Amino acid sequence: MPASSRDHTSVDGEVDRALARRGAKGHDRDRTDRPRPDAPERLKARRAHRGRAHGKGGIMGEREEGRLSEEFFTPGSSSFTEFLAGYRPELLSTRSMLPDGVRFPADGAPHGTTVLALTYEDGVLVAGDRRATAGMNIVQRDLRKVHPVDEYTAVAFAGTVGLALEMIKLFRVELEHFEKMEGAPMSLEARANRLSGMLRQNLAQAMQGLAVVPLLAGYDPARPEGSRGRVFGFDVGGGRYEARGFHVEGSGSPYARGALKKLYRPGMSRREAALAAVQSLYDAADDDSATAGPDLTRRIYPIVAIVTEDGYAQFPETETEELSRETVRQRQQRPDGPVARV
Repeated sequence: MPASSRDHTSVDGEVDRALARRGAKGHDRDRTDRPRPDAPERLKARRAHRGRAHGKGGIMGEREEGRLSEEFFTPGSSSFTEFLAGYRPELLSTRSMLPDGVRFPADGAPHGTTVLALTYEDGVLVAGDRRATAGMNIVQRDLRKVHPVDEYTAVAFAGTVGLALEMIKLFRVELEHFEKMEGAPMSLEARANRLSGMLRQNLAQAMQGLAVVPLLAGYDPARPEGSRGRVFGFDVGGGRYEARGFHVEGSGSPYARGALKKLYRPGMSRREAALAAVQSLYDAADDDSATAGPDLTRRIYPIVAIVTEDGYAQFPETETEELSRETVRQRQQRPDGPVARV
């Protein structure tokens, strides 16, 4: 058993015995008949004992008696990342993990590739392939690169997988923290700006080979009807750019972007937009070894999701399978894919 587990076990036993002795005072009953202390009292005593044993409280310096420390009650910014940077910067995923001048090897960490987003008549659609690579090796075939961060916003990513997933989690907490502090959700424009700031904090790691390039898509009810789906692209330095119609990131982006130039048009239906996205990912996989096409044998299909007035929704696997099989059938007839309408 690890040392930390033994310490906690002995602490729990000592607390149980102390509470039992205290509960026995004034009672003439056998030890086996003694009432067990209630859960809140046991938990409070354990926290206090562990705080004394380890010289400190829990995360962020919890006090011995289980109360939060002063930093939680100090007025400040509504940004959770700024709060964390001020009191526990070592918990930030954006802090540099490597010494200055050291570069991470290109095949040392899994990288996610091609993701895209496009607006359509009801909102915005986001899609991504499922492959992660490290150098020339495939390290994962079913990676999920499209994630909701709140009810009306989705983020897809290309780049270093581990850092990207941690950044998405931190971004989700950032939005929740802002809403709790301010009493209102952040606007879509502000969400894009906040994500841009988090990317700037990650610049040192990006320069060492651990880059993350996200794509943000959301539904903006403040915009006129028909233009409420919005897409934002970013660069590794935190530059933020709003795309018109569609945007693509990742190693297969040149090929997927070329396909979308042929297939995209404003006001597409939900199915038309989804089929255009799957066709574009197929084109990317056709020319980029780091991007995966639909894997009918393993039943691994692209992730496709939409953000509309009703919120975020991911396509069920049955629907993405049908779209993938339709795409493969069309490619058997025309290997280079559909042509643009003239």
